[in-house]
Amino acid sequence: MLILTVLQGPDRGKRFELPDNEPQIIGRSSEALPLTDMTISRRHAELTPDDGQWLLNDQKSANGTYLNGVRVAKPTLLRPGDQIRTGATLFMFGRESGRSQQHPVHVVNPRAMESAVEKTIASSDDSVIMAVPEPSAQAVQQLSVIYKLMQVIGSNFDRQVLLERVMDLVFEHFAADRGFILLQDAGMANLDQAVVRYRKKPRNKDERDIMVSKTIIQHVISRNEGVLSSNAMTDRRFAPADSVQAFGIRSTMCVPIRFRERTFGVIHIDSQVANYTYTEDQLRLFTAIGAQAGLAMANAELYQQGMQNARLAAVGETVASLSHSIKNILQGMRGGAEVVELGIRKQDFKLLSNGWDVLSRNLTRIYELTMNMLAYSKQRKPEFAMTRLPALFEEVVQLLQPQCDKRNVALMTEIEQDMPPIPADSGGLHQAIVNLLNNALDAVEPESGVVTLRCGYDALLHQATIVVSDNGAGIDTQSLAHIFQPFYSTKGQRGTGLGLAVTKKVIDEHGGRIEVKSTPGQGTTFTITLSTDSAIDPSETTS
Repeated sequence: MLILTVLQGPDRGKRFELPDNEPQIIGRSSEALPLTDMTISRRHAELTPDDGQWLLNDQKSANGTYLNGVRVAKPTLLRPGDQIRTGATLFMFGRESGRSQQHPVHVVNPRAMESAVEKTIASSDDSVIMAVPEPSAQAVQQLSVIYKLMQVIGSNFDRQVLLERVMDLVFEHFAADRGFILLQDAGMANLDQAVVRYRKKPRNKDERDIMVSKTIIQHVISRNEGVLSSNAMTDRRFAPADSVQAFGIRSTMCVPIRFRERTFGVIHIDSQVANYTYTEDQLRLFTAIGAQAGLAMANAELYQQGMQNARLAAVGETVASLSHSIKNILQGMRGGAEVVELGIRKQDFKLLSNGWDVLSRNLTRIYELTMNMLAYSKQRKPEFAMTRLPALFEEVVQLLQPQCDKRNVALMTEIEQDMPPIPADSGGLHQAIVNLLNNALDAVEPESGVVTLRCGYDALLHQATIVVSDNGAGIDTQSLAHIFQPFYSTKGQRGTGLGLAVTKKVIDEHGGRIEVKSTPGQGTTFTITLSTDSAIDPSETTS
């Protein structure tokens, strides 16, 4: 169905359906196309059907009738996308549906293009170039869009994601066939495409490529102005710029992404179809979106700078803490090596054995430190599989039993052997339980110490509970609040402060929780709860 849409004038927004075979009068006295524009004649112009097509003819009006900026002197054939001006009213002639699109981004630089827009030539109403416009009632109504934009980008500090979300909003509120965002590089010399978007997926390279005039891009950046071109092919200011006419840009909007004195780039959208033209009100909204995007880009840069400074501070703290721990271990290894060397020289096997014990103990410490460093710093996705906890804990007990025997510490286990397998990352969970048992072993006294490992399953709650307890010295209330922080240790030089941090990280990755209760002089208990209700579909069972 053919329609007339009022783009500008007192009746802006109205749409008139054209019948198949009845002439239509444009004017103040028209019953079919009633208008309130007092600058048009009572019978200003006539639309006449002609074998499926329509002709436009001026009815000797006082102000004349214009088609695409050219005054109509005789009946003229209309094509979808044509613009008709009568007085202060601008119509668009087009179809109700059937939008098509012509289609990364090529900024073309033909001769004389750079100076085409710089000339001071009065603009026609068909192609408006304007700076940030004054607020209007329509702009106030569009504050809801800006509010939505602020919600979308207010908490996002990743530049690429931010720009994608901005383009999502643009395509939601503007009838764009395609759009892109270009950003200036560090030297402000080149423009790099950050986002390219199409309403319909391009079928080939010709539809994918977007040709854009450098005239428009440079004008937006150099003058910090939003550009609305309702019909660039008939705009006198763009006449010397061959690219605008050659590429058939029918309706475009391009605005700067700017904050204060810095222009980050531009947002550009266009409609290549014949039945849509952007309006000044849409430019106002689009310009506001560009300004908000510039503010969001500036905030994202500040956030990234803050993150970088925080990372550097964290690296410094990590290096200082690890250097202290590694130095203590190396000193122990040096002392053990010296005892071994002395035992070799004296052929004293008892002295040799004592030195080797010191050396071996410190080798174990540096191995555990290295594994905890890797586990804490490495960003990895846990590898879940259906795991039998009794079998896993049997391996852990076998690993820790020699150390307990050497210190005459009792290692007690209470594990339900018939509990079902649960989804777990066996490697991570193994390391977490070993860390807890090592801490418990360090906390108890030789000869009288007791370390207990319990594991049970609650079929009603669908969860497994793991408990590691000891009868050691316990942890005071002040230290208890910090034990899961990296590099915090209550062991003095013997601790690295990573074991419990790694344990909590592993449990968090499993979606579980870890709790600690401790009474000074009576011991400490760590309780881990793991849910067996998981969306993971394990592909194998470990035993």
